[in-house]
Amino acid sequence: MATKIYMDNAATTPVRDEVLNTVIPYFKEYYGNASSVYSIAKESKKALEKAREQVAKGIGAKTDEIFFTAGGSESDNMALRGVAEALKGKGNHIITTKIEHHAILHTCEYLEKQGYEVTYLSVDEFGKISLDELEKSIRPETILISVMFANNEIGTIQPVAEIGKLAREKGVLFHTDAVQAVGHVLVDVEEMKIDLLSLSGHKLGAPKGVGAIYIRKGVPVQPLIFGGAQEKRKRAGTENIPGIVGLGKAVELAVADMEAETKRLVELRDKLISEILAKVPESRLNGHPTDRLPGNCNISFAYIEGESMLLLLDAMGIAASSGSACTSGSLDPSHVLMAIGLPHEIAHGSLRLTLDRINTPEDVEYVLNKVPDVVQKLREMSPLYEEVMNKKV
Repeated sequence: MATKIYMDNAATTPVRDEVLNTVIPYFKEYYGNASSVYSIAKESKKALEKAREQVAKGIGAKTDEIFFTAGGSESDNMALRGVAEALKGKGNHIITTKIEHHAILHTCEYLEKQGYEVTYLSVDEFGKISLDELEKSIRPETILISVMFANNEIGTIQPVAEIGKLAREKGVLFHTDAVQAVGHVLVDVEEMKIDLLSLSGHKLGAPKGVGAIYIRKGVPVQPLIFGGAQEKRKRAGTENIPGIVGLGKAVELAVADMEAETKRLVELRDKLISEILAKVPESRLNGHPTDRLPGNCNISFAYIEGESMLLLLDAMGIAASSGSACTSGSLDPSHVLMAIGLPHEIAHGSLRLTLDRINTPEDVEYVLNKVPDVVQKLREMSPLYEEVMNKKV
């Protein structure tokens, strides 16, 4: 069956119609290289700077603090590797968390091989860090704290403003991976004392392959990519003008209707959570019950395996994702679910449903009608579930 209900918006979102209409002319009419001097190139340059203003306004930054990249992963790499290289004479210690996106974790692993030391903060059962543990982890040689704004799997929002305040007091730079947050919750880099921030276009209705990094003025960052003088020599390469235009428009639109959209999504999300938990025995919510992204619903079911659940839901026209990493070629469960204390067998049976502006109350009703049946069907096929049920008889 073709997909009827798309609830994997944390993975990617469809390009918004308004964004697509804004982008098309930069493929066909205004295709000039923004670094050239003739008229058609000047249109590209003008569009580039307008998008920079739109992104900056969306996160409370100054226009000249925004640098465009190919996406969130590049921005994360640039933040960590760029700061580490720039400040290697000052210190070699970085602090992050156990539940970061792999763009952060794998970069930290790379830096450890280069002689840097990394502290991985634990999280509580809801996925939140301890500010006390963070403070105790800061050393004289600590150069960077990198804590994601909101988790991509369980939706938990970290105390970003408090982290920023602590980092600023200690004289340590603070980076946040805000790929899931920008356009969905309020982000203000000045008020929250954020020094570096990563964001990505395809998480909020812009095309794939475009992102940005905010670098507070004066923060030293070595570039990853060398070549031309684009992006004030921070990121070489001919600018992806259509993608950048789309990112700017998407941020502008998302921020403009954030308040109303958040209220709508929270109502739909809470209905999903409460009714699934009520209808399916031995299920549990993953992530913080209230400090979570408006559209995030992550629930674990005992005695079943996530990949089988996704396949059955897909056959019913529902696109979702799982806490099990088997679909990516690994038998290991999600590192995020393990970090919040779930045992392997429960982590493997997790379902993530993520809502966005494309989702309706009818979508939610359809999913609520199908998920309990899918879980029950899989449990009836599970030897473990049968064994547990026999013991209860």
